[in-house]
Amino acid sequence: MASEENAQSSRDRPIQNVAVDHEGPDRYGRVVDGADVLLRNTTYRRFVELGRAPTVSEIADATGVSESEVRSGWRRLHEAHALVLDGAGDIRMANPFAAQPTTFRVEAAGRSWYANCGWDAFGIGAALRANSSIHAVCADCRAPIDIAVNDGRPDQTSLVFHVPLPAASWWNDIGYT
Repeated sequence: MASEENAQSSRDRPIQNVAVDHEGPDRYGRVVDGADVLLRNTTYRRFVELGRAPTVSEIADATGVSESEVRSGWRRLHEAHALVLDGAGDIRMANPFAAQPTTFRVEAAGRSWYANCGWDAFGIGAALRANSSIHAVCADCRAPIDIAVNDGRPDQTSLVFHVPLPAASWWNDIGYT
């Protein structure tokens, strides 16, 4: 019982000044700190709540930090591949969520979002731990594709997903991938 209480209390404490590198020691030469992790989590939470990418000012309001600090944090998260910024420094992707309309629309938990690709379309329901409906368009013939995902399982199992690049090359041009 005491170990359960200790585990619970450590989960409830905020993360502060803890170096976090989710991809191994300096895999990309970028390490984010606890403040960046909190910024990332707030950004994702607001993306889910709003059904769209949050603005810098919305995240500054939600975190109590300046817009300049949000932009700097987002830049570090971008460099660590934790999210993707556009040329203006705004959110382009918070994988699996897309900030701009795409041909991959996902409905889950009574809301809807755009996904960056077919892979990410499945990721939205998984991230939300919710059943989902994926509405996509075939890149080859433009035919509509509708998939229901219940308990993590798609209702269609014969579809093929094509990835044009090996995973090791995805971040060379994540927008294309």
